[in-house]
Amino acid sequence: MSEQNSYNKKNFILGLVSGIAIISAIGFIVLLANGFNGEKNQKITGNNAPTVGNNAPTAGKITINDNDQIRGDKNASITLIEYSDFQCPFCKKFHPTMLRVIDEYKGKVRWVYRHFPLGFHQNAQKSAEASECAGEQGKFWQYADKLVENSQGDGTGLNTEDLKKYAKELGLDTSKFNDCLSNNKFANKVKADMASGQATGVNGTPGTILIDASGNTKLISGALPYEQIKAEIDAVLQ
Repeated sequence: MSEQNSYNKKNFILGLVSGIAIISAIGFIVLLANGFNGEKNQKITGNNAPTVGNNAPTAGKITINDNDQIRGDKNASITLIEYSDFQCPFCKKFHPTMLRVIDEYKGKVRWVYRHFPLGFHQNAQKSAEASECAGEQGKFWQYADKLVENSQGDGTGLNTEDLKKYAKELGLDTSKFNDCLSNNKFANKVKADMASGQATGVNGTPGTILIDASGNTKLISGALPYEQIKAEIDAVLQ
């Protein structure tokens, strides 16, 4: 082999290796940009990428029923259905926003909480069931607030013993609560909530459906700040 051919071969190999390295680096950067983590891979929309859809895809009219957990005036003209996960850090961040909405739009907005426990959150399903067990004793929202206050994205604060401890702190009948929790009494309700969310286009948490007085719907994905939620509400109240 001539010296020139050897030189060309070396350059070719170096170029090939460099090209592969560049392509790999670009691919890695793209993954980072898209959020290379469990929540993003599950199409979770977080606070850094909130979106508002003009019309949420729905499987028929969205109805509120007696099994729903409602905060605010039950006859309010505006409904916000939040599909949420007690272990989701974005939901934790969004919770104060929703509390402020209910406080500042008394009589005008009702908040419906529905469960959307994500598969990669190990304590989300059981926490959702626990909140319904508390709701059975009339303290869903007090219990939900306590879960949000104490929960962390890694599941800290939401293990079974914690769930039982919160029930005791709220003065619930702990024997009834513990039986409810251990017997998975509300497991199917939680799953039904999640199915209803998926049917309306929710694919991550928090996912909120805004429904105006005429029944028109809008899907709000992510933990939007209060000002943006306020703008959406004011737009349909006008």
